[in-house]
Amino acid sequence: MIGILGGMGTQAGLDFSTKLAKLYRGKLDQKYPLFVLYNKSNVPKRLSDKKVYKKVYKSLLEGCIFLQNNNCKFITIPCNTAHHWYDDLNKRVKVPILSMPKEVFTFAKKNCSSGSKIGILATESTLRTRIYHKFFEKKYKLIEPSLKLQKRYVNKSIILVKKGKVKEAEKIIKPVIRYLLKMKCKKIILACTELPVAIFAYKSFKKVKSSKTFFDPNLILAKAAMKKYNLKRVK
Repeated sequence: MIGILGGMGTQAGLDFSTKLAKLYRGKLDQKYPLFVLYNKSNVPKRLSDKKVYKKVYKSLLEGCIFLQNNNCKFITIPCNTAHHWYDDLNKRVKVPILSMPKEVFTFAKKNCSSGSKIGILATESTLRTRIYHKFFEKKYKLIEPSLKLQKRYVNKSIILVKKGKVKEAEKIIKPVIRYLLKMKCKKIILACTELPVAIFAYKSFKKVKSSKTFFDPNLILAKAAMKKYNLKRVK
């Protein structure tokens, strides 16, 4: 059974669960994956501030232990920023936790030539803690928006998705996408799980899977989870 530690935010957790299910769309109910979604929306804000690190860690650990105790064989966390706590969680949790940034990096190596520019859209905390940089910086050049673009567009788009205002979120993120494309980024990582909700909300799942511009960490993680799930089911 797949454990999903969601709620960061709720829309992102539901988006991940939907993509997990859609990877098996059209088959019998009994063929869909077994999973537990723990919508742990009371996790404190994932800030890089050292003062809140322990509070967030404690809440995330509680969520992982809950999933572990409910017979989940491995855990997924559809929140990029939460992976700042990944190493510490991995030390305490007995079942494997899939690393979203690592899975995205593995996917990028198959789809981008070494040395190419890759754009990244994320929360300020994700950028500050360099969750993606530690995987990508030796092989690629990650391009971030300017601080002005970050605050005016990216942050607002993320907040709008959390409020359920997806159509507004989709519109407000477009100037930043144009900026990264002008910077000659070959791909753009949607490294906040609210952003795929904004960008793909009105597109078919087929278009999401075949996107030539965006790396959707939720979809990439869902594929990795299904691969691991099928391997464990065979065993």
